[in-house]
Amino acid sequence: SLQEKEELIEEWQPEPLVPPVSKDHPALNYNIVSGPPTHKITVNGKECINFASFNFLGLLDNEKVKNAAQASLKKYGVGTCGPRGFYGTFDVHLELEERLAKFMRTEEAIIYSYGFATIASAIPAYSKRGDIVFVDEAACFAIQKGLQASRSNIKLFKHNDMVHLEQLLKEQEAEDQKNPRKARVTRRFIVVEGLYMNAGDICPLPELIKLKYKYKVRIFLEESLSFGVLGEHGRGITEHFGINVSVIFL
Repeated sequence: SLQEKEELIEEWQPEPLVPPVSKDHPALNYNIVSGPPTHKITVNGKECINFASFNFLGLLDNEKVKNAAQASLKKYGVGTCGPRGFYGTFDVHLELEERLAKFMRTEEAIIYSYGFATIASAIPAYSKRGDIVFVDEAACFAIQKGLQASRSNIKLFKHNDMVHLEQLLKEQEAEDQKNPRKARVTRRFIVVEGLYMNAGDICPLPELIKLKYKYKVRIFLEESLSFGVLGEHGRGITEHFGINVSVIFL
């Protein structure tokens, strides 16, 4: 009856969305940082070595970099506040892209405002649903999010294990022969890092290049950590191994 419904509704008490949290929960006890986040950092009044940073080379402490940053702030402000294609492109963006392309000996270069977004955006821009991506199992989180957004078919190979990678490539080659029509419209990529964030070692690029040509796949090379570190002039892992950058897809 209507009265019974009203009584049941009146008696109903919703369960809490989350369990009670004690006042001494770690998430509620903040670590307070004092001063700039350089290679050394003061946390809760104690000086510590900063391992929670990508400022490995101490560039944030470099006076030349500081002066350039201050000059940029005075001239351009703190940001564009808009996308590149709308009103977010400054002259210095174009100049930097031109200089990077010249330095890396490529036709063009594009910069992103956030390093994480670079590979996370580039992968789904090229690899789509139905495409096949062979990716090292030690790939960083940014690569993982890019693969997730692409909705491609992901095949993980053991870290830097070229035998396992070739096994997967052979298996895919056999699958392609069963359906040549589908194979003709399916793109295949290998995604690796020059210097692995999660492992601290470099990829065997010369062997990857051989597999690229043998099985007709494209290579995505993430060089956030290897750029400026590897190679005689800091051009990354391609320069380190003496490989022409043109053989890398992206």
